[in-house]
Amino acid sequence: MAAHTNRLAGESSPYLLQHARNPVAWYPWGPEALDLARREDRPILLSIGYAACHWCHVMERESFEDEAIARRMNELFVNIKVDREERPDLDHIYQLVVQLMGRSGGWPLTVFLTPDQRPFFAGTYFPPKDRFGMPGFPKVLDAVADAYRDRRDEVEQQAQEITRAIERTQRAPGRAAGSASTAGPASAAELASSDLLRRASRALLARFDDRHGGIGTRPKFPNTMSLDVLLRQAALEGDRVAAESVELALDRMRDGGIWDHLRGGFHRYSTDERWLVPHFEKMLYDNALLLRLYVDGFRAFKKPIYAETAREIVGYLFAEMRDPEGGFYASQDADSEGVEGKFFVWTLDDLRAAVGEDRLAYDMARLVFGITEEGNFEHTGATVLSQHRTTEQAAALLDKGEASSAHLERCREALARARARMLAARDARPRPARDDKVLASWNGLLVGALADAGRALDEPAWIDAAARAFAALERKLVRGGRVGRYLKDGAPGGARAERGGAEAAGDVRPGFLDDQAYLGNAALDLYEATAEPRYVGVARAIADAMIAHHWDDAASGFFFTPDDGDALIARTQDIYDQAAPSAVSMAAQLCLRLAEIADDRYLAPAERQLDALAPTALENPFGLGQTVCALDRLARGSVTVVVVGEAGSAAAGALAREAFKAYLPNRAVVVVDPARAETAEAVKVVAAGKPARPGAAVAYVCRGRTCSAPVAAPAELRALLG
Repeated sequence: MAAHTNRLAGESSPYLLQHARNPVAWYPWGPEALDLARREDRPILLSIGYAACHWCHVMERESFEDEAIARRMNELFVNIKVDREERPDLDHIYQLVVQLMGRSGGWPLTVFLTPDQRPFFAGTYFPPKDRFGMPGFPKVLDAVADAYRDRRDEVEQQAQEITRAIERTQRAPGRAAGSASTAGPASAAELASSDLLRRASRALLARFDDRHGGIGTRPKFPNTMSLDVLLRQAALEGDRVAAESVELALDRMRDGGIWDHLRGGFHRYSTDERWLVPHFEKMLYDNALLLRLYVDGFRAFKKPIYAETAREIVGYLFAEMRDPEGGFYASQDADSEGVEGKFFVWTLDDLRAAVGEDRLAYDMARLVFGITEEGNFEHTGATVLSQHRTTEQAAALLDKGEASSAHLERCREALARARARMLAARDARPRPARDDKVLASWNGLLVGALADAGRALDEPAWIDAAARAFAALERKLVRGGRVGRYLKDGAPGGARAERGGAEAAGDVRPGFLDDQAYLGNAALDLYEATAEPRYVGVARAIADAMIAHHWDDAASGFFFTPDDGDALIARTQDIYDQAAPSAVSMAAQLCLRLAEIADDRYLAPAERQLDALAPTALENPFGLGQTVCALDRLARGSVTVVVVGEAGSAAAGALAREAFKAYLPNRAVVVVDPARAETAEAVKVVAAGKPARPGAAVAYVCRGRTCSAPVAAPAELRALLG
């Protein structure tokens, strides 16, 4: 039996359970800990992280497992541990504290609060002793406790000022009625004639790395929303520079060490500007967003490597991240055996052991993946695999006078053998831990991407997998249109509610705005991929509940937390993209998509939310890329392909396939079967006035509310879409 067991032992979050044996007297966020802090007038030490976070593990080993440090924490503070994936509302609020203090946010997040939850000091990782220019954690603990005891007036003033700043920062800017804006267009009518996309693209290109691709320098994140804006500008406005920039980013990410060259899938980000050495955790949301981006890249540029990348992302997710009921796990850790990256890196000795006596396989892997004696990973002699050379370049180096197609083919086969044997050898290593929460929000991103990719690349099994994952979430997490936060071991999980009792009663505690918005959009993606009208009904139920519980008329927008959620120091709106799209932009997109095909009444909340965000989006497209895309959809209107014919027939299927092959920003694809009245009722906004042709399927292309004459041949539809 472990020497220590704290109150996290009863939680469902894998991250909280990782800390359940710490000597720190951790509490989960909830009434017990908050009441204790108020009753004893003790400050709160709030620590926020997630299961795949490398520096979270480091701080745990160095400080939270240290008996002396833990004893000091227990004497001075009420210690609360939070999983940021379980409680993003808390993370949104308290990340701002570090930023308001002029530092970079991140995880682990360490925040000190008054008993009434107001923050007065914060940081991220602290070492156990003074180093890296940072004070040791024990020194921080003593200084904070002394300030709380001896300089309470200063602490109270600091807490008050920070709390007010958080409230200001987390509200969408908006405008007072009748006031003028100097930031640019801020209404649907003004946007329709604006150069929104061009201005946003110019701002993004000013930050673009023309050598290595991507936005900024180091550390470098995929920033898929920014690349979406540029790809949209390239397609809709014929912008060659934007097109070349997106291609460069897609190529360099695929070649770099941020890509897993053996199993597939992307790591979270690169520590350098070259995409070479990553932080090795793999996140579901990154791979969902990049799956959609590479599929759109394939549609736009017709490069086979982008379709191959998409297939390998899906291969990784199916092999390593799928739960028994079809949902997908949250993340894979960066560490194994307590060492970051150990599972993923290679030495020449590792390579020899994996491929055996197959000299050509050894040489091809060594040359293509860049494996050397010196290595490239933190002076360890190990190598992070990358596309160091092409197969053709490596084959030329091994030419020995036989520059022939037969030699090249032998080299290709040898590389395939090496890769398969290396993967088998790697799979035998101790594996990184996996956070096996099935988060509704991140699964919503993947379900939508899988459904769309399955149609684009003619992979019906992907659509089936998307439908199966959605069914598990719908069955277990959706109640009256409200979406719960996550599943764990097949059952609803979640932090304890302030109001108490929900989980004990077997009910599903409603999640946050991202859960509603991401899953509602996924339902529409599944509708487009399957032509099953039921999914439109699910999307409408989710949107209705989202509007009922997250919309605020006074703010002209959506709040991240529901109106019956926990009482926190601020109710935030989540307007900025982080690694995933902002919840408000996705909520607006859900309403906009429903307004286009199902019911005009959803247009008002979409317009009001986007009107409020427009000035900020134009000033900061990097932070509001998904909002820029939604504004562009609002301004231009959708391109809706309405297929009228027998659902499931070869003729209707051929027309729908044509619509999914093209890169069409703002696209919608609907199918109306004259023999099934519910198919027209589900999409009544666009189904009206679209007569069938006896014995044939036809397609109408509608841009806004202007529709083409019907066409029956896929080639005719292709011409209309081009």
